[in-house]
Amino acid sequence: MSEIYVARTNQKLGFVRLHLDSLSRAQDSSAWNKHGMIESYNESVLFHLKGAVHAFVREIGERYRLDVAAIDGVTDLQAQFESTGQESPELNELAQLAASPGSWLERLERAYAACWNASAQRSKPTDSSQSLSEIHVLQVNPDHAEDGALLSELRQWFSELNQLIDRQRSAMLEW
Repeated sequence: MSEIYVARTNQKLGFVRLHLDSLSRAQDSSAWNKHGMIESYNESVLFHLKGAVHAFVREIGERYRLDVAAIDGVTDLQAQFESTGQESPELNELAQLAASPGSWLERLERAYAACWNASAQRSKPTDSSQSLSEIHVLQVNPDHAEDGALLSELRQWFSELNQLIDRQRSAMLEW
């Protein structure tokens, strides 16, 4: 077993830690581009958290000698286990978290998906000085009043994911 996904999971967790630190610094910043930096780091933290979940799901598949190339999420991992007739307590916990409304993993998945949502309507210029081709950024948190709460939630998701991975890795090593 190559354990490439163990390394990838650890790498993604390290990236999350770096970007959380950068997000915290951006919130304390007084730079002219503070809000752009905050939104950028919010999304990059989500990207790396999602990447860590993805790598960990593949890590589980690798541990059980499944076809990891066919695994892109918990649902795919479930399908792989069903096709081989194997059981996995790691999968059971992940599937329960993913399906539970309000769980940290379900909220993480929703937040990540929201990064890819875009309005189908084009913004119309409000004045003649605005360009028709100008790229308009849709701000999720336009007044940035929730920046502190978002950082806390991202840190909580990181902590929850770290604890889940540590606990499940320990259990997988026992087998």
